[in-house]
Amino acid sequence: MYEGEHDERRDDGAPEDGTRDDSTGDDSTGEDGARDDGRRRGAVAAAAADVRPLDGFTVGVTAARRAEELGALLERRGAQVVHAPALRIVPLSDDAELLAATKDLLDRAPDVVIATTAIGFRGWVEAAEGWGLGEALLARLGAVDLLARGPKVKGAIRAAGLTEKWSPASESLAEVLDRLLEEGVRGLRVAIQLHGEPLPGFVESLRAGGAEVVGVPVYRWMPPADIGPVDRLLDAAVGHGLDAVTFTSAPAASSLLRRAEERGMRDELLHALRHDVLPACVGPVTALPLEAHEVTTYQPERFRLGPLVQLLCRELPHRTRPLTVAGRRVELRGQAVLVDGVLRPVPPAGMALLRALARRPGWVVSRADLLRALPGAGRDEHAVETAMARLRGALGAPKLIQTVVKRGYRLALDPRLGAKYGDG
Repeated sequence: MYEGEHDERRDDGAPEDGTRDDSTGDDSTGEDGARDDGRRRGAVAAAAADVRPLDGFTVGVTAARRAEELGALLERRGAQVVHAPALRIVPLSDDAELLAATKDLLDRAPDVVIATTAIGFRGWVEAAEGWGLGEALLARLGAVDLLARGPKVKGAIRAAGLTEKWSPASESLAEVLDRLLEEGVRGLRVAIQLHGEPLPGFVESLRAGGAEVVGVPVYRWMPPADIGPVDRLLDAAVGHGLDAVTFTSAPAASSLLRRAEERGMRDELLHALRHDVLPACVGPVTALPLEAHEVTTYQPERFRLGPLVQLLCRELPHRTRPLTVAGRRVELRGQAVLVDGVLRPVPPAGMALLRALARRPGWVVSRADLLRALPGAGRDEHAVETAMARLRGALGAPKLIQTVVKRGYRLALDPRLGAKYGDG
């Protein structure tokens, strides 16, 4: 259980004096009422203990690598996962550019080599072996200052029989850059294994410090072979079908924005990411393409998948607003509702109605306004009645929503919260 979660769930909005809510239809008072209320509190607390942090939420995963691992971590905590790799990795084992860069480093030894990713470093060594240059490359790398961006690439370096000189605790290239500039790079030849995209700010800073920089392009990011999952994720993001989307690389974020622009929906996507869909990035470099479009991103303190999932477990439940309705604690969670701590999956049409009612809790919302909230409902207000009946059934507590004759519907907000909500 995450910090603060237990206390938050126990707060069911019941009054401290133990009286029952009149809207429940129970006239019990005194000791019997207090006993019943105590049983209700106990039942709510017991039900809440079984709810996982991400139950009811839908999370998009744009990763190409380690997507299954990230998806499993999210599902284990209750999330529905929409997997849509926004790019694919293309190895460059036969690429003339990588071969030329490798030969150049063998002919003219660098002073420093920076390894940025484990998969990239292993791919470089494997490609060199395929060209008959494997031993020469390992010998060259063993004779220079070899820097590893993080523990995984450090493991790849050691698996190749080499030892890194240094690796930053933050797993950040920014810290690598700071160290190099602090020690001084004037006159040094620095090779950096690129991780799918150029690093202009990094490279320019080294060159401004007087270094000669050689890029080693080990693989490239390309659009996915099947664009269908990306399009479905975009539709879900702008159509209230997604609560969060995760990014583990800057190219994935750029690719998603580019596809949205191709479909003429970039502004809709940016609006969703700014207001409705939580954009979770594994680190600040990954977040750059989104923040360039004024999207505020969420990042864990440690740039790893586990902390990224933990961040979502904290942030998504925190974004919900519990209400006390007809004496019950109600919490809207993406595509489901917690009613007294019990998770109730709700169809998309029902969630659209419930969100419309929850925007002004207790106020009457007309059938016409609810019809506009229904996706693809057309002009027949009967669709509202049908969806409302299904919503009440899904909630398992029909009295949560009141029908106001000839006017519409409203949430049966706890009357103790204020008479002003009475008639809207």
